[in-house]
Amino acid sequence: MSTTKIAILGAGAIADSHIQAYQKFADRCEIVALVDLFPDKAAEKAAKYGLQIPVFKETRELLAKVPFDAASICLPPFEHAPAAVELLSAGRHVLVEKPMATSLAECDQMLAAARSAGRLLGVVAQNRYQTPMMKLKQVLDSGVAGRLLHAQADSFWWRGSNYYDLWWRGTWAKEGGGCTMNHAVHHIDLYLWMAGLPQSVRAHSVNLAHENSEVEDFSTAILQYDGSRLGQLTASLVHHGEEQQLVFQCERAKLAAPWQVKACRQKENGFPEENTAVLEEIQALYQRLPEVVHTLHAGQIDNFLAAIHGTAPLLVDGLQGRRTLELITAIYQSSHLDQTVRLPLGPDAPFYTREGVLRHARHFHEKTRSVENFATNDITLGRKM
Repeated sequence: MSTTKIAILGAGAIADSHIQAYQKFADRCEIVALVDLFPDKAAEKAAKYGLQIPVFKETRELLAKVPFDAASICLPPFEHAPAAVELLSAGRHVLVEKPMATSLAECDQMLAAARSAGRLLGVVAQNRYQTPMMKLKQVLDSGVAGRLLHAQADSFWWRGSNYYDLWWRGTWAKEGGGCTMNHAVHHIDLYLWMAGLPQSVRAHSVNLAHENSEVEDFSTAILQYDGSRLGQLTASLVHHGEEQQLVFQCERAKLAAPWQVKACRQKENGFPEENTAVLEEIQALYQRLPEVVHTLHAGQIDNFLAAIHGTAPLLVDGLQGRRTLELITAIYQSSHLDQTVRLPLGPDAPFYTREGVLRHARHFHEKTRSVENFATNDITLGRKM
């Protein structure tokens, strides 16, 4: 098997996860270049990981000077689509960080470029690559818990006011949205993977505690399916403790991540008591399912490399990345225009393009402070799921 040559675009905090993952598979790939608007930052990142490689300020320099097969895009969200289209059109495979883009129109441009070039477009959804998530998905799909009645995702995070001082954050033009777009994207991907896309959305969004930001720091949405079940999504940057969960209430049992199973049966008067037989049946299935070998970004990059070499299908492709953004877009359209939004969304949707988002999205505040970089750029990932 030939060695896949990798370029990484963006030298911020999330780039560390990509570099570490690629280095884990050094027998299959090699990082050959870094690109960042601030080349000094890229050079520091390369030195941190012992990479003696060139760094560039622009993608076109990279394409002109270094041969490579694929790239990870770890840039701010507003740069995802232009970079991906440029790389795909040049015949490179692309793995792009979430959110995939800042509008559905940009998603469709990326998908068209991938189809035209015959190249892979993967979207990072690293939380699928955790044993509890993989097992929960398989338990749900098995039908052992019965028909799904209510699905719930609580994407609770906490960020201080300084978080939005970074120059591209907190603006509709550059970040594309707030906690719904850039934090709950993790849970929305997982939710859709397990529960599917709803038929309609009714949502509300606000900014409760972040004045240096145009965008929301809290949103909640009710998702309607075919009348047989409901969904509920809540995204927040104001929750101390960051208690995050996915909960699926089925006919026979409750299934949740972090892993939990509960099952009730009715007493003669209709009140509940524990259904030990169902609990033991589901727990036994859960225990029999295999563990994930490579987790988080390492798991996703393992799959990306395998897909490049044709030994495995791409688990999270551009169509699935677009579906996540479609639900986020529906939440924004509903909450900003005060309407129930039906899915799917097409080019005539008010929030389909970035221009439409900028025209219709209200500003909760105006951004007044901006810094190029933070001296400390550590990130925290909330409660382990």
